[in-house]
Amino acid sequence: MANAARLLVLFLTFFVSFFWKGSSMAADTHKAWDFTFVAIDGSALPLSTYQGKVVLVVNTASQCGFTPQYEGLQALYKRFKDKGLVILAVPSNDFGAQEPGSAAEIKSFCETTFHITFPITDKVSVHGDAVHPFYHWAAQQLGPLAVPRWNFHKYLIAPDGHLADWFSTLVTPEDDKIVHAIEKLLPSVK
Repeated sequence: MANAARLLVLFLTFFVSFFWKGSSMAADTHKAWDFTFVAIDGSALPLSTYQGKVVLVVNTASQCGFTPQYEGLQALYKRFKDKGLVILAVPSNDFGAQEPGSAAEIKSFCETTFHITFPITDKVSVHGDAVHPFYHWAAQQLGPLAVPRWNFHKYLIAPDGHLADWFSTLVTPEDDKIVHAIEKLLPSVK
C-alpha cells in the first residue's frame, strides 16, 4: 500500500508540475534576453547581446569529472560560431564545491587547459536560495525536471530568446541530440 501511495504522490507531483510549467510559460513574458550576467572580466554581460543567435548556456566547474566537456564545447563553438552559435560558460561552485577558484583562476584554467574562446561569466549560483535570475526563470519555464542537478547542465536558447531545450550533464556537447537541436535553430544551417 505504501508503494501505491508513493506512486500516486509521484504521479500527482509530475501532473501538477506539467501543468504548472505550461501555465507559467503562458503567463511569463520574459525572454532570455532580459537577463544579465557578469563576464569573467567583471564587465556586464547582457544576454540581449546575443539576440538573433543560438546560445548554449552551460554551468561549468574546473574540478569536476565532467570538466573534459570543455573540449567538446570548444569544438562545438568552433564548428558553429560563424553560423550564429554562442556558448556561454557559467562557472558555479554549487555542486561538490568543484569551482573554488577566483575569476582570474577560472579564466586562466579555461584558456590554458582547454583553449576556450567562447564567453565565460563570473561564478554564480545555479540553484538554491542565491540562484541567478536566469536559472530561476529557466526553472519556471521548463519545470523541475530541467533544473541543473550537477555541473555541465545545458540550456539551449533560440534566436528569439525562448528556451528551446535543455540537456543533462550526461549529454555531451558532441551528442547528436545537441548538434541536431543547434542545427535546427541556426538560420544559416537550414
